[in-house]
Amino acid sequence: MISYKLFQKMLIDKGLKKQDVLKSAGISNATMAKLNTNDYVSLEIIDKLCAALSCQPGDLIEYIPAQEDSLLE
Repeated sequence: MISYKLFQKMLIDKGLKKQDVLKSAGISNATMAKLNTNDYVSLEIIDKLCAALSCQPGDLIEYIPAQEDSLLE
């Protein structure tokens, strides 16, 4: 599962409002809702957020493996 908790934390740490990020990144309210619920968004969205926030993708997202996802077991 992809989690956007790091993105949420970044907004809090930088004191940013979601509406400001929407405008600066050029993303929609629907996309922000997806980020809030850990739904998938395109790499284009991640790219826009990284440009607006001057960060790397790993600063916004993290992978949380499900136990059945491991190919090595």
